[in-house]
Amino acid sequence: MQVILTQNVEHLGDAGDLVTVKPGYGRNYLVPKGLAVSATERNIKRLEHQRRVIAMRIAKQQEESQSLAARLNGMILQFERRVGDDERMFGSVTARNISEQLAVAGLVVDHRSIALGEPVKALGKYEVPVKLKGGVSASLKFWVVSKDRD
Repeated sequence: MQVILTQNVEHLGDAGDLVTVKPGYGRNYLVPKGLAVSATERNIKRLEHQRRVIAMRIAKQQEESQSLAARLNGMILQFERRVGDDERMFGSVTARNISEQLAVAGLVVDHRSIALGEPVKALGKYEVPVKLKGGVSASLKFWVVSKDRD
């Protein structure tokens, strides 16, 4: 008996897979639990349609991520922070600060996708990887400079 899995089933397959199982297992366990549907011609066509829609969505998302990555790779941000007498910085620069400054520049990037291990607590030039959707990654450069005292 052939069934189309609607959910991931351990040792059998992932959601959307067309698998062959023994008739009793499919009829008495998989279908009643909602883990699979029988592989009728109608269900197979629906599965193929869903795969095409998902593939188009992924391609569009990857294209958008690539254009965003191109913009991020060419961008350099600057953060001004107050420093003390011994060049110790008051506060730090976090992934959320980077995300907020990117939003001001017109780029929407979630702060969780910015792979800044620890907050930056020293002046200098930094480069941080940004992991975008669709497996695309970019490299963002930024400076942390001293803010002039008034």
